[in-house]
Amino acid sequence: MAEWGSAAAKMPSPQTVASGPELHNPREPVVPQIPAQGSRKASSEDASSAHREGLRPGLGTLRRAFSKASQWASGCAPQEDPGLLRRSSRLLFRSLRRARDEGPAADQTQAATGPGVAHGREAPSRAIDGVSPQSSTGAGPAELEGEAEDISVADLITERKLLAAFEQLRHLETRLVAEKASRTFEQDPTGFARRAMDLCLHYDGLAAEIGAIVLETLGPDGVDAAVLAELARVVRAEEEAHPEPPADGDFLCTPRHWRQHWEDAVRRSARERVQQVSAGEAPGSGLAQLLDELGRLVRHDLQKVQLEVHPAYAAAGYPAWEAYRRAFHGAVAQRLQELAHDAHGCEQLYILLDWASNVYSSPDFLGSQDLALPSEPLPPLLAPDVWARLESDYASFLETKIASCFDGILQVEQSRWVAAEAPDVLQGHYHTPLSVDVHMLVAQHVKAAGVISAELEATTLQICTRALGLFLPRFEKAFLESGAVSEPNLCANINACEEFRTHLLARFPGSLEELEKPLVAATCAFQKQLLQGFQGDVQPLFKVLCTKAWLTQDVLQPLLDKVVAFAGHLEHVVPPRAQETLQEVHRYVVREYLAQALRPRERFRGVERVSGSQKMGLDAQAIGNTFQDLGSEATWLGRAIPCVADILGETYKDDIRRHLETLIRSYPDIRRDHVLAILALRRLGHRRNQHLLTHAQDLLRAVAKAGGPGAAEGHVLFEEIEVPTSMDVLVTCI
Repeated sequence: MAEWGSAAAKMPSPQTVASGPELHNPREPVVPQIPAQGSRKASSEDASSAHREGLRPGLGTLRRAFSKASQWASGCAPQEDPGLLRRSSRLLFRSLRRARDEGPAADQTQAATGPGVAHGREAPSRAIDGVSPQSSTGAGPAELEGEAEDISVADLITERKLLAAFEQLRHLETRLVAEKASRTFEQDPTGFARRAMDLCLHYDGLAAEIGAIVLETLGPDGVDAAVLAELARVVRAEEEAHPEPPADGDFLCTPRHWRQHWEDAVRRSARERVQQVSAGEAPGSGLAQLLDELGRLVRHDLQKVQLEVHPAYAAAGYPAWEAYRRAFHGAVAQRLQELAHDAHGCEQLYILLDWASNVYSSPDFLGSQDLALPSEPLPPLLAPDVWARLESDYASFLETKIASCFDGILQVEQSRWVAAEAPDVLQGHYHTPLSVDVHMLVAQHVKAAGVISAELEATTLQICTRALGLFLPRFEKAFLESGAVSEPNLCANINACEEFRTHLLARFPGSLEELEKPLVAATCAFQKQLLQGFQGDVQPLFKVLCTKAWLTQDVLQPLLDKVVAFAGHLEHVVPPRAQETLQEVHRYVVREYLAQALRPRERFRGVERVSGSQKMGLDAQAIGNTFQDLGSEATWLGRAIPCVADILGETYKDDIRRHLETLIRSYPDIRRDHVLAILALRRLGHRRNQHLLTHAQDLLRAVAKAGGPGAAEGHVLFEEIEVPTSMDVLVTCI
């Protein structure tokens, strides 16, 4: 191991060598000053005094400089350019090596001045080359003989023989501590400060070289594995050499905290690597490209750490993977927070959230699972408040975007109405693009939010629900006010609303209850418009019923033909809504038929009344058979017309009471006015009419109190039939 000096005999004269901490330009030679022989002693004392005054800093200045250097070594100083520190250290090494090369001249001067001068207090520190003044160390030439080597500490550091350099510095440090303890520097405190300063500067140079190696590790050329292993060993050696600060508070043997220095260099390396990825100019696509490049760089660097760097450190028992992993995690987190501050718009925010939660946090981010190393959990990539702010901003932009999308869907539908495009028939049902557009819009955004977080998925679903709830009334109003109202389009819109109720509610159970009300309202509005169109088409055909021409002609068939044609459209409606509409048509036909029968334009007597009763029975059978063939499940409507026909044509008057009881029990919504109108068709006489009317009122009260089956199921027929008070009804009452 190289020593500071080759021998004590070669120690230069203090008159000819500058102090250790002073840095000289290597190109400027130092010219030794050799005084005249006659006045050598006096001149030596004068020159020594002048030298101390002109070249050497005061003790307080040296201590302050040493304190600052010690702060650098312990990692407490602010972060500085490692390249600058490394260049400064090497400049110091070169200047001190130059002083070593001037040793022979100094030896000649010493020989000329005599042996007594060698014990002067002004001997310089030559820490860079292992030279220590004999007067300070007390070591003779025999003691140091064979210890000097040609390679200096500076050369060892430059050649990255870190462990050898540290061992030599450690040896010199131990010797300096021993000399201090032996009070060697009691008369020369400045000399001790110079040598301690030299030692600390070389420790700093070694620390700077460690930082430089770390910064070069992930560079294009990389660092040899042997150098990394030696770096790990030298850090561990320093920790073992300086386990804790000295009890006496001495700055020598103070822990250098090189592990912390190494971790800081790793973090600085990761931060510089991550910051190399520059932001793109184009919004949206530029951010996606930036994050893609960032992911590739981090993946490449961490894979290199796993495959090359970590094994090299692990061979020396040093855990490098966790340090690099956390360093890159922190660097990426810092970069993402910078990007999050500048992110605007729904697309950029989603790209940022998706990359953080699904790309970077993916288990296979580093590639093969075989590359995975045991790791402790990392903190969140983005702070919770930052993540919440990004999700909130994304939700705000998304709400505006989805509302705009619904506006676009409405415009597409309006263009179809203007073009009078008929709806397609898919799987037997009328189909409108409205259903597909809304389903895709909701499913796409909810799914995209779901891969970010469950909270964002729920928020997005609520946004879509509110937007759809506001869209449905607008769509309904725009369609009904357009000129595209037709049976196929109405049926297609009914199908779309039903698909929203079934498919969306089934896909997102428990989340879309608030859509139930607007969907039911829109469906009912389209069904009502569909029925109104049918009613307006067939209403004139009811006027010829229950007339004398009706007795001899089949005036019901045109009505039934229109029913069958209308039911043809209902075949392309989803079953629940088709059955509802068909039953409503069935109820409408029976109701309007009874309305014509209870307020006839012509009265039948005798044979005409019996013929009218028979005709009414045949019509009831035709109506029932038609709707049964169409699939109507409203079988409760089948007894209304036959009961009225039986009362009208009953020849045995006492049986009229039985028919009237059947009618009232079957249709609890019948009123006293309806009973009067039915009795007026027969003209049974005042007493019998009063008896039947009284019995009917008692029966109506009993049915209303008990709650008949029709009332329980919500069957309404007679309630919607208005019976005006006519002269015949008045006569029946009187």
